[in-house]
Amino acid sequence: MSGPAADPAVRRMAHTVLMPGFTGTGIPAWLERAIGEGLAAVCYFAPNLAADPAGLSARLRALRPDLLTASDEEGGRVTRLHAASGSPHPGHGDLGAEGDPRRTAAVAEAMGRDLRAAGIAAALAPVADLRLDTANPVVGGRSFGADPDQVAAHTAAFVRGLHAAGVLGAVKHFPGHGATRVDSHVALPVVDVALPVLRRRELAPFASAVAAGADMVMAGHIVVPELDAAPASVSPAAYRLLRAELGFTGAAVTDALDMRGLAAHTGVAEPAAAVARGAVAALAAGADLLCLGNPGNTAEAGRPPEPGFDERVFGAARDAVLAAVDSGAVPVARLAEAAERVARLLAGPASAP
Repeated sequence: MSGPAADPAVRRMAHTVLMPGFTGTGIPAWLERAIGEGLAAVCYFAPNLAADPAGLSARLRALRPDLLTASDEEGGRVTRLHAASGSPHPGHGDLGAEGDPRRTAAVAEAMGRDLRAAGIAAALAPVADLRLDTANPVVGGRSFGADPDQVAAHTAAFVRGLHAAGVLGAVKHFPGHGATRVDSHVALPVVDVALPVLRRRELAPFASAVAAGADMVMAGHIVVPELDAAPASVSPAAYRLLRAELGFTGAAVTDALDMRGLAAHTGVAEPAAAVARGAVAALAAGADLLCLGNPGNTAEAGRPPEPGFDERVFGAARDAVLAAVDSGAVPVARLAEAAERVARLLAGPASAP
């Protein structure tokens, strides 16, 4: 590879903005090499945490002490750390029904302590989506409720609770996944709402989380036609909205790039190629940390991951980012900006005691 991508500093930045998953409870050789080349974050899924989460985290941190380890940990039915037994913490829906943000903060802090004990630095939570359509197949009880003010209060409380435990949070799924009956894991949702309504309704919890010091905001694979024809995860207009209107200065992270909703937009079916295409589009649009997704997901649902699938997906995304830098599709300055925002995460939450 020639051009800017031949610069070791550029190659290191390309590693920094990627957050891969990996198979098994050990550290694959490719992942060890990638950490040595600048990889700054990994995403745990339930199979990674089945044996000795704290030991795995310790072994990873022996390779890079400030490595960002992240996992979907919301409480209720969405848990990676307690996948075998179920989460000991109530989900967002139950907390919203209780109606006490102080209780939500306390639950998030307890969850954060569990994560810290397992060596997990970031929860990909809270969910800031409103429960606007009761037939929504993916939000449901993961939402604090339907009222924007109520959800805003609980979302901010959850962020503060994680911070009290010294854990980062990623507020999701920007700009709001509640007003649709389509699951972005399997197809591309469209939220056909006027922007003034979006600002008053869906965006209120995200604005509250930003004011509470949210470290990350996760952009979803959701189309808001009045904003952009592209999903928010790959939409420059969505990232401008997040930063210019909500004042967010932290790291924008994508939802998993292996989800079929995004593939429906990019038109690429083969999993590794789809992730690579999505990674470049998201980075160019304004994303900072690219969640590559779960290596347990293959083109045929329910099949175990093929040997080397995790390495193939990571390599395809890395190479695509470097090629995009060489072609000018992703300016070096945009890559550097993203890498700098990721680097700031590695010190932990700024508002933690």
